[in-house]
Amino acid sequence: MPAMSDLFQQLAPKSGDYSAKDIEVLEGLEPVRRRPGMYIGGTDDRALHHLVAEVLDNAMDEAVAGHAGFIDLELAADGSCTVRDNGRGIPVDPHPKFPDKSALEVILTTLHSGGKFGGDAYKVSGGLHGVGVSVVNALSDRLAVEVARDRQLYRQSFARGVPLGPLENVGAVQNRRGTTVIFHPDAQIFGERARLRPATVYRMARSKAYLFRGVKIRWKCDPILLEDAEIPAEDTLHFPNGLVDFLAAVVKDRPLVTRGFFAGTAPLADDMGQVEWAIAWPDDDEDGFSNTYTNTVPTPEGGTHEQGLRTALTRSLRAYAELVGNKKAAGAITADDVMGGAAVLLSLFIRDPQFQGQTKDKLASPEAARLVDGAIKDHFDHWLSGDPDSGKALLARVVERAEERQRRKQAKETSRKTATKRLRLPGKLADCTRQTNLGTELFLVEGDSAGGSAKQGRQRETQAVLPLRGKILNVASASTDKLRQNQELKDLMEALGCGMRDAYDEERLRYERVIIMTDADVDGAHIASLLITFFYQEMPDLIRGGHLFLAMPPLYRLSHGQIVAYGRDDAHKEELLRTRFAGKKNVEISRFKGLGEMPPAQLKETTMDPARRTLIRVALGRTEEDHEETKSLVETLMGRKPELRFHYIQKHARFVRDLDV
Repeated sequence: MPAMSDLFQQLAPKSGDYSAKDIEVLEGLEPVRRRPGMYIGGTDDRALHHLVAEVLDNAMDEAVAGHAGFIDLELAADGSCTVRDNGRGIPVDPHPKFPDKSALEVILTTLHSGGKFGGDAYKVSGGLHGVGVSVVNALSDRLAVEVARDRQLYRQSFARGVPLGPLENVGAVQNRRGTTVIFHPDAQIFGERARLRPATVYRMARSKAYLFRGVKIRWKCDPILLEDAEIPAEDTLHFPNGLVDFLAAVVKDRPLVTRGFFAGTAPLADDMGQVEWAIAWPDDDEDGFSNTYTNTVPTPEGGTHEQGLRTALTRSLRAYAELVGNKKAAGAITADDVMGGAAVLLSLFIRDPQFQGQTKDKLASPEAARLVDGAIKDHFDHWLSGDPDSGKALLARVVERAEERQRRKQAKETSRKTATKRLRLPGKLADCTRQTNLGTELFLVEGDSAGGSAKQGRQRETQAVLPLRGKILNVASASTDKLRQNQELKDLMEALGCGMRDAYDEERLRYERVIIMTDADVDGAHIASLLITFFYQEMPDLIRGGHLFLAMPPLYRLSHGQIVAYGRDDAHKEELLRTRFAGKKNVEISRFKGLGEMPPAQLKETTMDPARRTLIRVALGRTEEDHEETKSLVETLMGRKPELRFHYIQKHARFVRDLDV
């Protein structure tokens, strides 16, 4: 076996293979053309449209600085794009460092040149005047710039970043100022089939107009390019209400948890800029979104400004939870619970933003988190306290998401444990002997006494019995912590083995039928309702799969000589007396106080024997209206708001005929 040093010598390049002549120096904009991915993230469709964003951002910077009131954006049939603003215009005088070149030519042909590195030209900006437009110049097979400045019009043309001639003074102009950039993306870089898509560019422009409510963007596109019927050939994009208009257009008619949006603007501390936000919490099952921007530049990966928003909302909602007396919620909710499912728009204007990479997908300015947090928290505090109904509704929704998150975590931990350990079954469970779940049944019975009778009356091969201690927890009004700590429910979940909610796996269900078998009285009905609520809330798919049933044990035993019958309730007892026992005197009637008092043989005969028993299958409604009605009824009768039950009782009390007290 050769020594390690010998291996390195074999792998090392031979002398003379690498010398000074191999060192290549790329000048001007050649690095951009050789490695476009370093500057715009690649050469795909997204990178192609990034060229438009770079030029449009420069025009937007003029508008944000207060020097431009409109921007023209046009797509021509030949695939070129025109961006025109009525701002101050790129400087055209000779550059002090390059006296033989105008400042415009330096900006268009030199990386890391521009008016946004320092000084007072721009307090806030979306990028660097030099880097952005110089990259666009490098990656365009033709680009022309016109500048109207000091009542003179200047023009210069380029091809793949190289000037085709010096800057020209075209002559005097009246009533015109600003910069016009016309560029055509280079097919050598992006491919022959690459085309700027009107829908993408139009939506980009609309987003910019939403982000800066003072600007008008005048859109124009050659009709031959339009394929999307929703994109107009001409339009003026102007939104006086900014992000509120944006959010209203996106959310549309979706129902909301709160009365309206949480929206506003606030200055940043230390005169660092301004933040604007608009947030809604839709009350439906559709996904939310979080769109963030810095100086009108989209930051799809978020960053420190989004972190500041999340911190502000979470701190404020925790404080509100303590204010209304829900201390457990204050300690349980996280930023993910608050932001999950929300529709979020956040726009930050800040000096000297720092981004991760030239494509600016993520804001990295460390001070942004503190500034945004400080600017928004007080506003959210006042918003919550100013509308208690919305505040409480939002808190309830966030607590529900927190509990769902904890349930998923618990289910994941349980799944991980069962993958590494032998299955643990509750000690009180009398399991059946059949190895598969085909034809098997789990009886949930009330108390050890009834459990004893059921265990003796069952068919051991297919029927299992799990005694539950009295009335289980009402999961519709209990917190996730209480659910996790409730031993009866833990035993039930372990016996079933199928997981809960999103983690439910029917293939892991250990029994084909789950049968609720409680006493035929009011207490038994209450326990059955609590169990049905548990399955509806935590394992709705078990009900959808047709696995949940109610047993129908008798309340009465009637006998006369050799005639024996069982009555389910008072009405059934009277029916039996009129029919099977018609004309019989001294019929012996005994009322069962509970399943525990029934001899095992009678329990088997009346309630457990598949050949003679009666089962009621629990099912969910078939239509969406049925589902909504069920959800509303469960929330009313079993939920956390006692006032709903009070109103329900008041409304329906007149329908009560017999009240067993």
